Amino acid sequence: MNNFTVSRPTLLLVDDEPANLQILRHTLQNDYRLLFAKDGAKALELAQRDLPELILLDIMMPKLSGYDVCRELKANPLTQGIPVIFVTALAQAQDEQLGFDLGAVDYVAKPFNPSILRARIRNHLSLVQMRELRESRLQIVRCLGVAAEYKDNETGRHVIRMSHYARILARWAGYSDEAADELLHAAPMHDIGKIGIPDAILQKPGKLDAAEWDIMRTHTLIGARIIGHHSHGLLKLARSIALYHHEKWDGSGYPYGLKGEDIPLPARIIAIADVFDALTSERPYKRAWSMEDAVAHIREQAGRHFDPALVALLDKCLPEMLDIKQKWADETEESTV
Repeated sequence: MNNFTVSRPTLLLVDDEPANLQILRHTLQNDYRLLFAKDGAKALELAQRDLPELILLDIMMPKLSGYDVCRELKANPLTQGIPVIFVTALAQAQDEQLGFDLGAVDYVAKPFNPSILRARIRNHLSLVQMRELRESRLQIVRCLGVAAEYKDNETGRHVIRMSHYARILARWAGYSDEAADELLHAAPMHDIGKIGIPDAILQKPGKLDAAEWDIMRTHTLIGARIIGHHSHGLLKLARSIALYHHEKWDGSGYPYGLKGEDIPLPARIIAIADVFDALTSERPYKRAWSMEDAVAHIREQAGRHFDPALVALLDKCLPEMLDIKQKWADETEESTV
């Protein structure tokens, strides 16, 4: 046996009646680390200091009501993500509706069933863990995307801009907000395979010869291997983008020479977003193109490099893309629009 204690989630229990806090203590003390507050001011102090995983909050309290406390919690960036469950004797529908409107995740009427309260707490903590897991995964994806950009001696803002361009184009192509956001988050992995390309090739100041190009083209296959096979979700999408974003509509791309709609739609979207940002960004070896010239080039390549149906959406996308370009401009970039 060791002396290590498994960390337990922290709950903040807020009620002005000591008897109610005692009931909550007996219900929850075996599973959670508990903090207690008998008024709203103390609740806000403990919430900001200890950042509990979840707050059980009474409504009818002197000075600051539970509704007031919830408003302040949700207005504070430090505590706005903490789930709040109202536990209260106020059982009217309008009271419950107000609680949800203020941002609570649940509403439990007193007297409560201990088993049901424990189950609801477990469910909401599971949702928090899923959200944190997803956020950690997104942070890893972003870090790997930035790592690939540093390897390629480019600005980290390129990956931010092209990811947002891809999201904008995806929305105009009919993606839901959720699907477009998934594409936004997967896009930074598109060139992760460049980590496996020798620096002598990746950072060569002149043109690559045929043998060097053959090696450069393998970054799509390397990227797919780095990401690996996944049955669903963000990493499955990221692998598809990394593997296919250099395929061309007319079949002249790589690594497989896919043609037309055989190229996955996300990769077709990324191809336009990536080239658009590359053209409109200044690099040591070239000046930035104007947006008009970049769009003209992409239009000229419709049906050859790019999906013509996606190219046709560019005029609708341009105002939003211009906003992204200005928001995430490179520090040394001069305005070209």
